[in-house]
Order: sequence, then C-alpha cells, then structure tokens
Amino acid sequence: MSTYELLSRERTLINPTADRVKDVAALARPRQRAKRGLFLVEGPQALREALAAHAQSPILDALYVTEAALERDPALAGAVGAAAGSPAPVEGRRVFARLVSEEVLAAMSDALTPQGVLAVAHAASVLRADPWGREQAPRLVAAMVRVQDPGNAGTLIRAADAAGADAVFASSGSVDVLGPKAVRSTAGSCSTCPSASTCTSRRPCGGRRSGLQVLAADGHGDVDLDDLSDAAARADGPPPAEGVDLRRPTLWLFGNEARGLTGAEKSLADARVAVPVYGRAESLNVGTAATVCLYASARAQRTAR
Repeated sequence: MSTYELLSRERTLINPTADRVKDVAALARPRQRAKRGLFLVEGPQALREALAAHAQSPILDALYVTEAALERDPALAGAVGAAAGSPAPVEGRRVFARLVSEEVLAAMSDALTPQGVLAVAHAASVLRADPWGREQAPRLVAAMVRVQDPGNAGTLIRAADAAGADAVFASSGSVDVLGPKAVRSTAGSCSTCPSASTCTSRRPCGGRRSGLQVLAADGHGDVDLDDLSDAAARADGPPPAEGVDLRRPTLWLFGNEARGLTGAEKSLADARVAVPVYGRAESLNVGTAATVCLYASARAQRTAR
C-alpha cells in the first residue's frame, strides 16, 4: 500500500482554522510546550532524523505532510508510510499521520517558508535525565550558560551531536531549546543528541564528581586552545595549564553572546580557554566557538583511545 493510500484513509485536512490545526500551532508558544510536554519538528531533514530516532525509541506523537512534499522526496515518503502504517504497532511506535493542504501546514508552522512537513514530538524524549548517574560516565558535555539566540543554541546542539557529545545542558536564562527556531537550527539533532536538559549554571559542574574537567570558553582566557591541541597531539612534556588535558573527559561552558561568562561562572572552571583568532574578526560567535572547542576535545579523545 502506498504512502498516499495510508494517509488518505481519512480526509485530508484543508481547514486552516480547525481545532487540531490551532492546537498544533499553539506549540510555537513556550507556555503551551511546557503545559503539554510537546514540541514541533519541522523540515525534511529534521523529520528524517526524528523518524530514525522514533524507530529506536518512540518520540513522535503526530505527523503532518503535504502531498507536494511527499512527491519531492520519495525516501521521506517511504519513511512516513512506515511510521504511519505499520500493521502491528511495536511499543507504541505507530504515528498518527495526516495529509494536509499547503494552507493548513502554513497555519501550523511559524516558519516564513514552511517546507511541507511538520511533526509533533514528546519533549520528555529529548529532555532526558541527568547524565551523571549513568553506568558509563560521560566523556564530553556542553553547557550553554544564558545563550539566548535560538540559532546559536541550535548550532551548538548540532555541533555537540556531530562531535559525539554525551549531553547538552542549557542554563536558566537560556533560550528554550525546544522552540521552533532553535529546533530548526539543529537540523534534526534535537532528536538525536543524547541529552538537552535545563539546569542552573552550577549544576553541570557536578560533572567534576564524575571525573570531568571543566573548561570555560573565554575569548580572554589565559590558555590557548591551539596550545592544548598541540600538547594533546604530542602526548609528552608539560601541558600549557597544570592538569588540563583535552584527552580527558571534559565539560565545556559556553556563555552569553554579548556578555560571555560571569566571573563567578568562570571560577567554576579548571581553566579559561581562548579560541585563537588569526584574522581581523574581534571574536567568534558562541555557536562557532563551541564547534571548534568540542571538535578539539573530540579529536584529542579519539586519538587517545
């Protein structure tokens, strides 16, 4: 049976003012996400990631697609059909799915140019438990401290996922990592990053009890990231800062875009690390700086293993 036949068993949604459409659109608001424990996942790439994650552990609640979107992406159409039409739901993995008109999808989404696919996912499946109590201690963790731009937050989560990080934290005062703009910026990593939890700026430093060193990304830091990378590659001689070694399990602190980390937040770290700037730019934005730092740690740890 084709994807179209599976989704058209019930009438295609064509009324942009229907209650179901309003309920989905309301998830663009933080209060509704918090109250209902749901959030929106938009776009083909994000949906592919979410469907793959759902096959391992149920995270999706509902799925809405336009016929044009399915025609543009046959592989996505097959994945949607598999999620919606499994003859015997496995551990609740069958997803409610419905074809919708372009007008309905536009009413559901807060994007300026909706891409024809939108899913509703369970927040609890992404905001997972604190990683410190796991049987295997984490090796790489990122903490956003009052990061407020959704694009930066999404980029940071995507970078952490790509670098193989075990967890991402967002402190109070940070943007909602499950807001539509932040989720779109993750390009699907909101579904696959091992953890994205809300915490106080001090709570991530509980990772020190699990043997993690804490490094603060700071443009005026007294330790150069290149020096740390070189020392990790040489594996001989004294490190640039006493006891600091990128090969060790590490928790990185990344601060607010305009003000960075406060003095009190920097004091939680074992070292303040600066990403070198070779050109005329004053500094890197937090998403880019986080990518460089996380990959430096991931490379050093991988080489050590």
